[in-house]
Amino acid sequence: MLKTLSLIGYIGMIGGLLGLLAMHAVFSPSAWVIAIQVVALLLGVWARVTFGRRSYHVAANPTAGGLVTWGPYRYIRHPIYTAICVATLAGVGAHWSWKTGVCGGVVVGSLVMRIFCEERLLSARYPEHGQYVTRTWRMIPYVY
Repeated sequence: MLKTLSLIGYIGMIGGLLGLLAMHAVFSPSAWVIAIQVVALLLGVWARVTFGRRSYHVAANPTAGGLVTWGPYRYIRHPIYTAICVATLAGVGAHWSWKTGVCGGVVVGSLVMRIFCEERLLSARYPEHGQYVTRTWRMIPYVY
């Protein structure tokens, strides 16, 4: 069931992003938006490089090799999802309308759903995940 929900979250994320692309609401000429999206991109790349050669699965599926707790994962548990949310919300904010708000909400909501699925699967696979969650935040330190 968790893998199915995770897959639905992935489809929702892609759908929301495609909606924003269709509305030309992902990027902005604003220097502030560009700066925020570049920082988000750098966070995502740092997280992916830290994650190493592990493959990405469309449906949540913890990979072999142990729990990653260094790099950006030392501070937040889901830096790639954080990067996607930050970049998306910056684009939505730059092109605000009810349509972009809905698409941005779908992206963020879908990723939060994936986070809950992945955390349950990680806890089942890696016993040390329980302690890891007590010292890190999901996405935004001191907030969430």
